[in-house]
Amino acid sequence: MATLGDIGVAAAFNLLSAFVFFIAFAVLRLQPFNDRVYFPKWYLKGLRTSPASSGAFVRKFVNLDFRSYLKFLNWMPEALKMPELELIDHAGLDSAVYLRIYLIGLKIFVPITIVAWAVLVPVNYTNKTLELQLKNVTSSNIDKLSISNIPLESDRFWTHIVMAYAFTFWTCFVLLKEYEMVASMRLHFLASEKRRPDQFTVLVRNVPPDPDESVSETVEHFFLVNHPDTYLTNQVVCNANKLAKLVKQRKKKQNWLDYYQLKYSRNNAQRPIMKTGFLGLCGQKVDAIEHHEAEIKKLSKEIAEERERVKKDPKAIMPAAFVSFKSRWGAAVCAQTQQSRDPTSWLTEWAPEPCDVYWPNLPIPYVSLAIRRLIMAVAFFFLTFFFIIPIASVQALASIEGLEKVAPFLKPIIDMKFIKSVIQGILPGLALKLFLIFLPTILMIMAKFEGFTSKSSLERRAATRYYLFNLVNVFLGSIVAGSALEQLNTFIKQSANEIPRTIGVAVPLRATFFITYIMVDGWAGIAGEILMLKPLIIYHLKNFFLVKTEKDREEAMDPGSLGFNTGEPQIQLYFLLGLVYAAVTPALLPFIVIFFGLAYVVFRHQIINVYNQEYESAAAFWPDVHGRIIIALLISQVALIGLLTSKKAAQSTPFLIALVVLTIWFYTFCKARYEPAFVRYPLQEAMMKDTLERAREPNLNLKPYLQNAYIHPVFKEEDEEDEFDFKSENESVLVPTKRQSRRSTPAPSRISGASSPSLPPEVVPEHPERAS
Repeated sequence: MATLGDIGVAAAFNLLSAFVFFIAFAVLRLQPFNDRVYFPKWYLKGLRTSPASSGAFVRKFVNLDFRSYLKFLNWMPEALKMPELELIDHAGLDSAVYLRIYLIGLKIFVPITIVAWAVLVPVNYTNKTLELQLKNVTSSNIDKLSISNIPLESDRFWTHIVMAYAFTFWTCFVLLKEYEMVASMRLHFLASEKRRPDQFTVLVRNVPPDPDESVSETVEHFFLVNHPDTYLTNQVVCNANKLAKLVKQRKKKQNWLDYYQLKYSRNNAQRPIMKTGFLGLCGQKVDAIEHHEAEIKKLSKEIAEERERVKKDPKAIMPAAFVSFKSRWGAAVCAQTQQSRDPTSWLTEWAPEPCDVYWPNLPIPYVSLAIRRLIMAVAFFFLTFFFIIPIASVQALASIEGLEKVAPFLKPIIDMKFIKSVIQGILPGLALKLFLIFLPTILMIMAKFEGFTSKSSLERRAATRYYLFNLVNVFLGSIVAGSALEQLNTFIKQSANEIPRTIGVAVPLRATFFITYIMVDGWAGIAGEILMLKPLIIYHLKNFFLVKTEKDREEAMDPGSLGFNTGEPQIQLYFLLGLVYAAVTPALLPFIVIFFGLAYVVFRHQIINVYNQEYESAAAFWPDVHGRIIIALLISQVALIGLLTSKKAAQSTPFLIALVVLTIWFYTFCKARYEPAFVRYPLQEAMMKDTLERAREPNLNLKPYLQNAYIHPVFKEEDEEDEFDFKSENESVLVPTKRQSRRSTPAPSRISGASSPSLPPEVVPEHPERAS
């Protein structure tokens, strides 16, 4: 087990590493040739120009102003200067609210840390239980600061119960204020937001088939009948996945062609040669430029043929459509109501904004979504629980005993004091971090298979799965594998009635592992985030080999967006650790506070200068954030109940059960009070925004704005006159129909010529052709 000295050495090592990363970042960001890596957002907004564009040759690459190096940490106060309202305007509400998660961590844990160290640490440390009574259980100096050091049936446990109430009430108070604030920010943001297509558009799925009409005609008919005053236009969903794949392949080939042409232009003496086999390592040698030109020509022909097929083949049209309305109020009514007596048809939901749509999933039949999600639920269950085995194995190896057993020749090196401290303080957390490196990619693939139609919903689903995985494997798995198995030899030699007591003592002893994990995953991870070593290398490689135009340079410096699917579950793990160990092992809390402080400053800098958010969901993820912090509270309370029971303090259990009930009540109150603002759009707000817009622009025509907003991106490359459209350009509000049935038909049919059956028989003339 790691001692206080080992933890101190590891903490000093990690802090020193983070400080070195910060200095490296401070120096690299000042160099002109790195400017587009560390400030890409300002370039994309057109508000920054390259400092390497003028001046002496050396100054184009190296900053020779030595005074700027003296202020190498000035990026920290600069990151904190921008007011929140300006930050929302600059980066969007999603980014601003994401930062508030780190701010909540500071609001919750700074007061808790001060109180816990002032009250609980003295109460825990002034006992000698671990020294006198439990010599047969592996422990460390840091465990003497925990609840494990208090003897059985001690009255001191009431201090922990009171602190548990205080910590819970404070956390709930902060969560209540933040939920209220974020809900208000969301409504204000939606009210003041500029016009966007998704404000007027609804995604309609499970459109019933009609043998006599196309999907577009069916959709137009239905909405003209049921939403006659607000319906405007629709764009049906097509299956263009094959076409998109061909376009992607052509773009890839074009990039290689540009590379070889640039290479040839630099050296005309010899034309570039390539091999056509696997990864260019084998196969026939050919002229690289001619080969890629032929491949691009072939792909262009296939793309043209596939585009025509998608336009003309009825099977390429899916029973779904983006339906746009004349007002936000009309869209809100449609999106939030049931459209048909059959609850499985004409299903409506708010359309994502066009840049948020995940086009490959739109063609997935709606009926298969339930099956896909069941399959992924089963797959995730097995992934989560079978992952415990390799994690436990890696954790066993990532210890002094494990290393000495596998590699006994390293024993002289391992026994060195500094090396031993580094291994015990860093290696377990580092091993776990490396083992989980591919998990986010796996979970995102699973979310895509489930059929979610927006990037934001994909990230939220992947984040939920990542959180559950961390909860089961990183938290519970590490406790079981690291504590219970560590004491297995002791359990075998004990009587059965002693095992629960030993487990109750051993669980909080795992705090030392989580302290190392926070330092490796949290502190070092944040330092790596600000350094951006991988984007830096990739940008310079692309800039040297591929960049020919300014557009190429913009693509090369593309910073990507804030990874909600990976960042938010990581934050939630630290909330869980902080709340669980607040009343058990307060020594862990300062490490949590340092993480939240560093992360807040670093990510504020990154959001202002680097990340360019792909979409804007107006903080739709906040109910998930709130709910997971509540789950962390409940887990901390249940863990404390079990721990006190093992300490023979069962008389205190009713008081903690009452705390669990109060926490659940608080969650239900917040869910009923604030969550509707995140799942429904108030009709009052929609009407107010529509009224203001009509007053400012009385002659506004939304149809040109909305008609092509949700065309598949692969068709937007076509000319305006050839633009892809599946439906008639008839501007009349009375839509002709080919269907034989006249139900819900407000206009004469092309075939029957008859009007709606709701009219009296005497005013419905019989068409002569019907007699035949």
